[in-house]
Amino acid sequence: QVNLLQSGGGSAQAGGSLRLSCVASRYTYRDYCMAWFRQGPGKARELVATIRTDSTYYDDSVANRFTISQDEDTHTLYLPMNILTPEDTAVYYCAADRYSSSLLSCASLGRSFVYWGKGTQVPVSS
Repeated sequence: QVNLLQSGGGSAQAGGSLRLSCVASRYTYRDYCMAWFRQGPGKARELVATIRTDSTYYDDSVANRFTISQDEDTHTLYLPMNILTPEDTAVYYCAADRYSSSLLSCASLGRSFVYWGKGTQVPVSS
C-alpha cells in the first residue's frame, strides 16, 4: 500500500507559476512509476507527466512548461508548473504504481495507476 499526500497548488493567473508536491508513504526510486494526472472541468482525467529514476515523459500540452522531479530521500514528487494558461485549470492528481520490466513505459500504464492522491484544485484565470 502506498499513501500519497498532496500539497501546493492554489490559484494562479495566466503566465504565472505554481508547484505541486506529493509525499509518498513508501516507494523506492527504481521500483515505482510516479505520475501526475489532471482532470479539467467536463474532461476526462489525462496523464500530464511520469517519472521513474531519471526517465521522464510529458504530454505535449505541458512539455517545456512543467517539470516532473522526485526526491528519493524524502519520498516526494514535485511538479513545478510555469507559464500557466486557463487551459491548465484542473484538479491535479499524483499517482504511483509498481514498475514492471514488461511495461513499455510508465506512461503506458495510462489511467490504470493503482495508488492515487486526493487531488489539488488549480484554477488559472486569464
